[in-house]
Amino acid sequence: MISNQVLQNTLEGLKDISRTEFCLIDTEGKVLASTLADFVIQPADIQAFVGSQADSQLVKGYQYFKVNDDYQLEYILVVSGEDEDTYMVGKLAAFQIQNLIVAYKERFDKDSFIKNLLLDNLLLVDIYNRAKKLHIDADVRRVVLIMELPQERDHNSIESVRSLFGGKSKSFITAVDERSIIIVKELEGEEGYKDVDDLAVMILENLNVEQIEDIHIAYGTIVNELKEVSRSYKEARMALDVGKIFFVEKQVIAYSSLGIGRLIYQLPIPLCKMFIKEIFDGKSPDDFDEETLTTIDKFFDNSLNVSETSRQLYIHRNTLVYRLDKLQKSTGLDLRVFEDAITFKIALMVVRYMKYMETLEY
Repeated sequence: MISNQVLQNTLEGLKDISRTEFCLIDTEGKVLASTLADFVIQPADIQAFVGSQADSQLVKGYQYFKVNDDYQLEYILVVSGEDEDTYMVGKLAAFQIQNLIVAYKERFDKDSFIKNLLLDNLLLVDIYNRAKKLHIDADVRRVVLIMELPQERDHNSIESVRSLFGGKSKSFITAVDERSIIIVKELEGEEGYKDVDDLAVMILENLNVEQIEDIHIAYGTIVNELKEVSRSYKEARMALDVGKIFFVEKQVIAYSSLGIGRLIYQLPIPLCKMFIKEIFDGKSPDDFDEETLTTIDKFFDNSLNVSETSRQLYIHRNTLVYRLDKLQKSTGLDLRVFEDAITFKIALMVVRYMKYMETLEY
């Protein structure tokens, strides 16, 4: 449950404080962490100590201590030295490691609870009963953020995110798949969506990983009760997926900013194909040349303003009008008319959605 790296860091910290050498062994005699360079395990000594009733024992110049987890033997701590001071240091070190086990068990229990909460695996009564036992506040404002990595995450990536929140944070950092890190952020005072967005940007700026530009963070809506956290998670998950289709240039995307893309994402593909066939008469926007597509995008970016669009495209106003007339003849839609422009914009988004869904099939 506790990683060997954490155990090694603990022993090195204890060594720095006490000037004493330590070695931590499991019940089968395997070394998990050590500051002792010359210690050689004697299997017979380990087995004899494990089978004894003693909590500590002096063996060939080393002090042996049992470290239990709920009365179950978990580790054997070996300390170099025979005097009483070494014995006292060993007892303190064993106590420290035992407390570490308790702390990690509590984190594990909370982590398991949060995962089941996110995935809707708990009954309503279980949510509040378990939250009370784990000392998790039920009626506070929270929001869920999902950070998706370009490759499978390792232990260091999730720990680096945890370190950004500090040890006293009431937020939870966990994961339910191989490429995502989930943050259930508890909000304080008047914190709102601007603060959540700033937090997402701060996380991106402080992550020391390669391919940072390929990392995306999405977040759901702020909820007021623990039972609603799963809804915020589902919204963040949708925002992550919809963002890949319609907001590819954004690294941080909010569920509240998805707009019509959220509706299109939930359309069945056969209905999308029928819609495109009706709008473009069997053609596809992919058939338009690059010049036409650029003109369309710029026209939409400038809210259908002909003068501003022609200025940004460095073309004469009449040239832009000619291109729009040509597009109207081929599609029957006049982008200068608001209703036609909306129809065309939705059609382009539907095509983009269909193309994205095709890539998932292969």
